[in-house]
Amino acid sequence: MLGAAGLLQGYRATSHWSSCDQLELLGAEPVEARMVRDRNRLTGAGVTSGIDFALALVAELRGSEVAQAIQLQMEYDPQPPFNAGSPQSASPAQVEAARAQ
Repeated sequence: MLGAAGLLQGYRATSHWSSCDQLELLGAEPVEARMVRDRNRLTGAGVTSGIDFALALVAELRGSEVAQAIQLQMEYDPQPPFNAGSPQSASPAQVEAARAQ
């Protein structure tokens, strides 16, 4: 939405790995990261990185103590059962299968 509104022109930004390359079409510099802060723009990648993004935004607006309290209340303590959560850690076959869906 930020990109479509022209608000990412000249900014570093991220998105879900399967569409991160589309950011260039919107004038942004794609960065493969869970969250990117560039000046006054924050962007997040996939679903769970959205939680990281939200906590970082709360910390920015209300302070790290408030963000940590929210994290505790959510019991957000990621310990995934598999190491296939990004194209860098998944096998090439898993990445291709995900792209094909």
